Amino acid sequence: MRQTFSKWRLRMSDPVLVHIKKSGVHTSIQDNGRLGVQDQGIPIGGALDKSAMHLANELVGNAKDCPVLEMALAGPTLEFEGICQIAITGANMSPTINGNLVDNFRTLNVKKGDVLSFGQAIEGCRAYLSIGGEWKTPVWLNSQSAVPDIMKSSNLPSQLQEGDSISVIRKTPQEPKVTAVSKRPAFSSTYVVRVVTGPEFGLFTLDIIEEFFEKMFTIGPESNRMGYRLKESLKGYEAKREELSSGIVNGTIQITNAGKPIILMADAQTTGGYPRIANVISDDIDLVAQMKPGDEIKFMLVSY
Repeated sequence: MRQTFSKWRLRMSDPVLVHIKKSGVHTSIQDNGRLGVQDQGIPIGGALDKSAMHLANELVGNAKDCPVLEMALAGPTLEFEGICQIAITGANMSPTINGNLVDNFRTLNVKKGDVLSFGQAIEGCRAYLSIGGEWKTPVWLNSQSAVPDIMKSSNLPSQLQEGDSISVIRKTPQEPKVTAVSKRPAFSSTYVVRVVTGPEFGLFTLDIIEEFFEKMFTIGPESNRMGYRLKESLKGYEAKREELSSGIVNGTIQITNAGKPIILMADAQTTGGYPRIANVISDDIDLVAQMKPGDEIKFMLVSY
């Protein structure tokens, strides 16, 4: 698997082509997203687990906010037409190169014709693949992130499909790196997530607030990049009034009229009409991004 750089005989102007042979459940190109355009109704988007994205890029010598492939639940099969360096972080999807298991959180050298395959997520939900170099993929509003399904009119895909290809102008290879164990995430099927109160916190009765913080919720199967829908309802909840549609941010927790919480994520619309009981703190958003259907979540209030 390992190759010496001298044997690569690189011509830096040559792109590496990565062909999508099998797309996986949801595979998309993501970076830091589109900032500063939410007043136009455009979601921020971008990698849901930004810590994992940053680690992957560091391992191949890219800037931390360079595009990566984000893979959810079960990953794709990719064929490389060219030599490059890659790294995989985030969820463990049992990645293999030409059928041989490879490790997450380290720099990997790939040669022409190599096939990188992923299975189902064993731990965590989303894995990230970085490729060392400049990604030649479409840019819209200063971002190469996929556009959410709610904005298909932009003609930019929300996810990659079989037959698609990615072109990357490779960079000078670097000495392989390994992420220290202390910097890697620890995955579980049960999480405690820290929140602060939301703008409508005062509209909820004490009984509902108490139940919200004492109940263990389950991630529902319809959860996606727009939002995590929780299966359990808050018993006895009744909306007190019709809410005006107002701004939301990544991590906002709304309560639907049926009393079910929704944690809004990066691809969510920029406004919503359900009351906002709480907001996940920014340090815990990456944790939420690694939860998959069936995982359990409990909320802990850390500030009013």
